[in-house]
Amino acid sequence: MEQNNVPRIISNKSVHRAWAMYDWANSAYNLVITSTMFPAYYFAIEVIKKNDKIVSDKVDFLGFSIKNSALYNYSLAIAYLVVVILSPILSSIADYKGNKKSFMRLFCYIGSIACCGLYYYKANTLELGIFCFVFAAIGYCGSLVFYNAYLPEIAQENERDRVSAQGFAYGYIGSVLLQLFCFLFVFKPGWFGISDPSFPPRLSFLLVGIWWFGFAHITLAKLPKSVPSVQDSKHNVFTNGFKELKKVWNQLKKMQILRTYLVAFFLYSMGVQTVMLVATAFGTNVLKLGTPELIATILIIQIVAIGGAYVMAKLSEIYGNLKVLLAVVFIWIIVCISAYFITTAMQFYILAAIVGLVMGGIQSLSRSTYSKLMPVTHDTASFFSFYDITEKIAIVIGMASFGFIDQIMNDMRKGVLLLISFFALGAIVLYFAIVRNKKESVSFV
Repeated sequence: MEQNNVPRIISNKSVHRAWAMYDWANSAYNLVITSTMFPAYYFAIEVIKKNDKIVSDKVDFLGFSIKNSALYNYSLAIAYLVVVILSPILSSIADYKGNKKSFMRLFCYIGSIACCGLYYYKANTLELGIFCFVFAAIGYCGSLVFYNAYLPEIAQENERDRVSAQGFAYGYIGSVLLQLFCFLFVFKPGWFGISDPSFPPRLSFLLVGIWWFGFAHITLAKLPKSVPSVQDSKHNVFTNGFKELKKVWNQLKKMQILRTYLVAFFLYSMGVQTVMLVATAFGTNVLKLGTPELIATILIIQIVAIGGAYVMAKLSEIYGNLKVLLAVVFIWIIVCISAYFITTAMQFYILAAIVGLVMGGIQSLSRSTYSKLMPVTHDTASFFSFYDITEKIAIVIGMASFGFIDQIMNDMRKGVLLLISFFALGAIVLYFAIVRNKKESVSFV
């Protein structure tokens, strides 16, 4: 981890826009695949009905009988676990060779092609659907490791809140535009002569893959080439990534604010990411909402989140990142408590608007806060690999725990209680980070 060889920051608005365009490209996956079309389609076909009423939500997967929502949660947990294992190895190679862009491209292609593969997912091809779903998640999360690692290379410290928020805003706008286009043939199939009810959602999956693949090349064409780390003849690409993570951890031991912040980030991420990934399943299984209601809810979240990311960035300039993050985590706690008691679609819509406000803010601020607190180094991929692994392990634990509670108790509401505890613990640790920050007078956070 050579810090004496300070990397040159290439900061200009055209690069910032190009970097943010990757959020525009891949956020369609996040909206259509993980939040609206795919879960709605999955939960509609992977049930047994009699007289139009659901009589069983168990599915047969690779010879096992499992609840459909638990399989959904476990599949995402496995995808994120794969990223946790691969990320240290690949980020080490990226830092050593200076080829972050190549790995970002690789995962982009894996994810976008997997989305296209979902076009062939029907009621009798569950295994194909789940495998494509898993690989799409791996591609999405894997590419973000290297995408995020570019932030400290293209933006000065005082620009990172704004640029990070710009990325999330582009993502929300782009994904909503594609979603609205998909609505035309999902809700009005007769306009296009579509008679197969499975065709509109499957076509949506295909369009997400094409959208992601196509717009990503704007980013890939504009981002600068990374600078390789200082060469080491003893470098082993398969083990060095884990050694680099250990080096990052050793540095964190000396950086108390960053270390405390990461613990808080880990705790509240178990809640944030799980809420985002199971929201549709919750609306379907608990509130019995139909596909139109669910999609309307997700659109509310996306639209409000555009403003939320910028509002939180502005507030952080006034009050500091950590204080704003603490306030946002408290709002998440209120959201989860409310979710436990809601029973109507209107209550779900109101809660969705609040989630949208804090969702963009907590994601954007979390990323920019980390980029501010980390040391100046060429090894940005290794540092952001540590950040992303922290988040992915949080998702694995959050999704697996939620899925386990859903499986054994057959009640998703009980899982919400677990999420409340994650947020509460995150808030407590974040408070300690603020106290430490005051003692050390680090004004920019």
